Amino acid sequence: MRSAERSQVAEPSVAGAPRRRRTRPRDDRRAAWIFLVPALAGFVIFYGYPTVRGFWYSLTDYNLLTAPAYVGGDNYAQLVRDPQFWHSIAVTAYYVLINIGSQLLLALLLAALMHRLTRSVVLRAMLLLPWLVPNVTVALVWIWLLDAELGFVNHVLRALGLGTIGFFMSPDWAMPTIAMVNTWAYTGYTALLLYAGMLQIPPHLYESAAIDGAGELRMFRSITLPMLRPVLALVLVVSLIGSFQIFDTVAVADRGGGGAGSAVRVIYYFIYQQAFQYFHMGYASAAALMLAFVLGVLTVVQMRLLRASRSDLA
Repeated sequence: MRSAERSQVAEPSVAGAPRRRRTRPRDDRRAAWIFLVPALAGFVIFYGYPTVRGFWYSLTDYNLLTAPAYVGGDNYAQLVRDPQFWHSIAVTAYYVLINIGSQLLLALLLAALMHRLTRSVVLRAMLLLPWLVPNVTVALVWIWLLDAELGFVNHVLRALGLGTIGFFMSPDWAMPTIAMVNTWAYTGYTALLLYAGMLQIPPHLYESAAIDGAGELRMFRSITLPMLRPVLALVLVVSLIGSFQIFDTVAVADRGGGGAGSAVRVIYYFIYQQAFQYFHMGYASAAALMLAFVLGVLTVVQMRLLRASRSDLA
């Protein structure tokens, strides 16, 4: 790393000419490495070492009570033949489609309204509040609201003569309900990310389009969406990874009166059960690494399709 600052070195004068100074670049790479060491150390300790150790465990038969016994690729071979693993992948994919679809549409709507109508700081703070609440608390609140017997929502439905819905009890309703809960919690944060991207779009593009007679919908489709592509790629990648990692809402809903069973058994819940209920630590490690591989592939595909490294703002 070369700094823009340069040390000054005197140059001897020639034939009475004024003394000039020759610049020499100063090497700041050592200082840069000193500042990077704490971050690199944290990455190695909390990410690198656990990843390597998890890979080793995935090649062993380990149950926390005895020493790991090397079994090679048996865990991966068993995982490929395990219908419960593939069922959990399918359940997670179903949740991801509902969650990302609803969250992205609502976030785009809110961000566009803030960008074109109001830029209130109070409104932005209110949108961020659900995201600041811990997921366990969010799940508990919605369990109480949607309870089949005592919940406020079902009380309103009964008053309207629509009957009672077991939101967390029914296999058909459980996963869409969990997706709705997390959509409510994260839409505000996603909307703020998209809103920040919209603020980078040059205002003169909207002014020119308005002069040409374009309406808000046409400007959103022809200006906002194309210009927002790099931010949309970031939001989709982050949302995809976060959605595949859903665990706390499912764990609380399933233990807090839910009875949907396998209908809400996402991949993280499957890994948790294998590791801490059945003590198949090696098998759980193999499932976790398979999930990491799937997420890596999906992320690369998304980045390629959305051309995230190229911006129309340039």
